[in-house]
Amino acid sequence: MTQSFIKDQSQSVQHDALSYTLKNTEAPKRVGILGGGTAGATIAIRLAALGLETYLFEKKKSLIDGPPMCHLHAGGNLYREIPDEDCVALLKQCIDILRLYPYTIDVRPTVFAVPNRDEGLPEDLLPRLDILTDAYRELIAKDANNKVLGEPENYYQLYSHEQVLELSEREQVAVPSTVDEWMIPVAKYLDLNKVKFPLIVVQEYGWNIFRLAASAQLALAEYDHAHVFTDTQIKQVMPVDCENCSNADHHVTKWRIDYQQASEPQTESIEVDYLVNACGFRTGVIDDMVGVKVTRMVEFKSSYITHWDDAGGQIPEIIIYGSRGTPEGMAQLTPYPGGYFQIHGMSKAITLFSDGLVASNKGSAQPKLPQQYVHYIEDGWDKAPLQARSQQAIEYVAEFVPTFHSARTVGNALYGGQQIPGQDDTLRVADVSLYSNIRYARAENVKASSTLIAADQIVDELTELGLVDNDTAANRSRYAHNWSYLLHNDSLAIDKVARILAEERGFPQAMAGVNLSICEATSADLSAVKI
Repeated sequence: MTQSFIKDQSQSVQHDALSYTLKNTEAPKRVGILGGGTAGATIAIRLAALGLETYLFEKKKSLIDGPPMCHLHAGGNLYREIPDEDCVALLKQCIDILRLYPYTIDVRPTVFAVPNRDEGLPEDLLPRLDILTDAYRELIAKDANNKVLGEPENYYQLYSHEQVLELSEREQVAVPSTVDEWMIPVAKYLDLNKVKFPLIVVQEYGWNIFRLAASAQLALAEYDHAHVFTDTQIKQVMPVDCENCSNADHHVTKWRIDYQQASEPQTESIEVDYLVNACGFRTGVIDDMVGVKVTRMVEFKSSYITHWDDAGGQIPEIIIYGSRGTPEGMAQLTPYPGGYFQIHGMSKAITLFSDGLVASNKGSAQPKLPQQYVHYIEDGWDKAPLQARSQQAIEYVAEFVPTFHSARTVGNALYGGQQIPGQDDTLRVADVSLYSNIRYARAENVKASSTLIAADQIVDELTELGLVDNDTAANRSRYAHNWSYLLHNDSLAIDKVARILAEERGFPQAMAGVNLSICEATSADLSAVKI
């Protein structure tokens, strides 16, 4: 692992990207971005770094406060059903986004187990893991700074039943520094009679939403070109300059955004040269305003926060495979500092909901979630159902980690609506749709890791439209990951803002931390040879 992508930032990166040349210097071009989730915030960083006047609008009080996330998905190993090429794409995207947001990552492995009740075998996963290892090796060959997941030959490791039994006799280490040490609590706590062997350990890291929000906030603060409006409602978007508006192939060269800030009594307006829809599960609302017909789904999902005093120290993330949407769906136990754990249970009694997946129709591009889930998203969970599902989540995990029965609910969850383009609810890789004739883009990021790729595609589109010139030092800095905010902020700066955000959102401040940061991992050999 290396941290040179943090330390060796090019000093040529200028605060306002003054080296970037706009093709029309008489009137700086404006881009409006609707939605300040991971997609909108990342796109805003990308465009502001190029010198574009970037206007970002977010309904909530802070950026990136959306659907549950906890996992970098560096290889998509949670999803046995998706194609190998999608897993390779996720690996590339995750490494890319990690280098933009390095202080958001919790460096710890993930253990994958196939339960006895499952039809699959651990060996079924090995060909894909070998493909991912080769892809990771190729990425490092192209750029040594891509080595952020350890050595490629240690991307994954296997543990036999005998090896796990031997580890179960060892004393647990509070702060693990080798893969063997990470596996000791798994050997002690996992019911070894309920899973198939070998167990698979992959360098799949945690991804902290509070630190991601903090990083985006600090990154955008670097640019005078970035104008961030939080706690702001979009009232309407309308074309200003429109040619042949009655025809399907009409052209729009400017958009007007009508918006209202919570602190202001009146609606305000701004005109932009390009419009980006990054409204997440509400993307269809803007599509309807713009007049774009599209098919999509929206799914309401929730994960649950619990506290467990009996972990004995840091433990890896534990995944128990299962068939999505069935009573035996995948179980996911994600560790945070301070004894907090986030639980996903991919059954309709825990993370999924029997009426939580809805589709658009001919009359509107916006799928209509049941009002109960809209209420949860906007006002918070009702206590009784939250308590019930949280307890069910604990019991779900405890089937395979029996001592987890002692965990307790804390009355909180990470949840939200997730958009899924098209009609395939297993889709995990998507980025952006572009409408050149009306200067409009729609971010379609099923996974947060694809947001930087979406931003790149929008930059290419703006170049084609003559709004920017991407053959500049500022644009090349993106591919070298010379991000301005990384010159002025370290892990402690991110931590400070993240803890404030966690508290404002009603979560324990400890959840804003990481057990092991990227920088700390450089002094720990996470790829030590196992027994």
